[in-house]
Amino acid sequence: MPRGGGTANGGIIGKANNTSFGKNTITSTTSTGNFTTQPGTTLLNVAVVGSGAGGGAGGTRGGGGGGAGAFQTSTCISVCGNTAYPVTIGGGGAGANSDGKGTDGNSTTGFCLTSPGGGAGGGQGSLSANPGASGGGGGSGPGGAGCGGTGGPLGNNGGNGHPSFNGGGGGGAGAVGANATSSAGGNGGAGSSFECTTYAGGGGGAEGTGADGGCGGSGGGGPGSKSTGPSPSVPKGVSGDAGTGGGGGGANATPGTPGQAGGSGGSGVVVTKELNKASGVWSMQSQFQSKKCGTWPRNLIIAEYLVIAGAGGGSKNTGGGGGAGGYRNSFNCETSGACSSSETPLGELSPGPYTITVGAGGAANNTSNQGNNGNNSSIANPGITTITATAGGSGGAYSSVNGQPGGSGGGGSGRDNPSGGSGGNGTANQGNSGGAGLYNPGAGPFRGGGGGGAGAAGASGSASGNGGNGLASSITASPVTRAGGGGGGANPVSGGSAGSGCAGAGANSCCAAGSGAANSGSGGGGASGGNAGAGGSGVVFLRAPGGASWAVAPGTNSLTTTPCGDKLATFTVSGTLTVS
Repeated sequence: MPRGGGTANGGIIGKANNTSFGKNTITSTTSTGNFTTQPGTTLLNVAVVGSGAGGGAGGTRGGGGGGAGAFQTSTCISVCGNTAYPVTIGGGGAGANSDGKGTDGNSTTGFCLTSPGGGAGGGQGSLSANPGASGGGGGSGPGGAGCGGTGGPLGNNGGNGHPSFNGGGGGGAGAVGANATSSAGGNGGAGSSFECTTYAGGGGGAEGTGADGGCGGSGGGGPGSKSTGPSPSVPKGVSGDAGTGGGGGGANATPGTPGQAGGSGGSGVVVTKELNKASGVWSMQSQFQSKKCGTWPRNLIIAEYLVIAGAGGGSKNTGGGGGAGGYRNSFNCETSGACSSSETPLGELSPGPYTITVGAGGAANNTSNQGNNGNNSSIANPGITTITATAGGSGGAYSSVNGQPGGSGGGGSGRDNPSGGSGGNGTANQGNSGGAGLYNPGAGPFRGGGGGGAGAAGASGSASGNGGNGLASSITASPVTRAGGGGGGANPVSGGSAGSGCAGAGANSCCAAGSGAANSGSGGGGASGGNAGAGGSGVVFLRAPGGASWAVAPGTNSLTTTPCGDKLATFTVSGTLTVS
């Protein structure tokens, strides 16, 4: 053992010291006061959620759902152990108890973040909803229907009311509130998740004449009222869940009638995760004490991944949009393809090379033939079960009208008598199906179906031919949406819109369709007279704690460090991850 010029622990090389030893403890603070860290905590992640707004009400018409509170997060915040930090929790806005709007939500603050409350839902006496973190849903009344409230940068807009008596859905942190229709109140917008729990869903809009009330958005949004018609009857708007920031459901309350008020918004919340992060060396005394107390950490190098395959290409002659590449995600409990549960991480990787394959996107076909499917992406090594994301399916064409199956399926062509080609099926837990094409003999219109996306199915040509939306992941430290479906081609009407995630838009006879962006795994657009779009290539990400010893090749790929100190390997072309 070396002597002289020693180190703090006598020169002994010990186990890595967790400079933040918070045991990854998650705490929800639901009332104003203080949050006190554990003695060993020096770093934490936090979500701060404002309170939801109250739903509106109408006498004979449906009120709009309340907007959700703002949802924002921050990672790797430096804190002191065993220290009290003040938080202020916003109370939910009250629902309207007679004709008119509900009440706006209130702000929640903590750790230098302020999340405002949602905007109130509109009602019969005041149709238009209020703006807020997420806007409220518009109400319905004898004078027509109100507009949904505008959402801010930490939320989304509310849905519009419908003059046929139904209220719009309140906006959620993750999605806009749905517009009401003649047959139902609008659904509340979906919320956003933190540590596998969803917060800040919008309230559902109420019905007015026996239709269905809108569903509350995931994340604590309350459903809108359903006072008549088929059971079950819900005579008042349901309040948003406490401690979620969800908006309250709208109601169709008769003025002065007890028990038929709009639902109140859910109160806000501050959610903390106290982190384990390693740096430095334990002294022998600290090791002994920790082992004796049963708190000695076992620092596993757990590898998480996001694997996206190459997407399908679009096709010409009112062709279908290309389907997104298969989407497989194990990172931080995020949603995997087809809105399935997060996959199991790879665990500790044994030393050696891991073969990473990045699938190319499928080329478009600008004849009467079908476009090309994408190609698979994968992570392979003899010591693991290979992780393979399935290639996206191509859109249907003039000569082969049905969309191809794949990770997400391609859209059907609008060239089949009597109804149009069918959409290709998606792969379970990876993606969604493409939409069917629309064929109208004679004057048309003719429209290809949208390609399926990782987050939603492609729309049929009889609807819009829009590509299905992709999914967002924060594996790169900030949320990025990928794997959307391409829009369908059309004639003489407009082509379908691209799904979110940098997919290609569909085109009509005057224009060329868009291509999916490189390394997005998003589908190419279908076309009519111009050229169709190619599918975007796939991408592979692997992430592990900073102690991982990794190298990547070739140099086109990259190995970086996230703000939290994790290693992030990004593969934009096929290559090798070497673990040592």
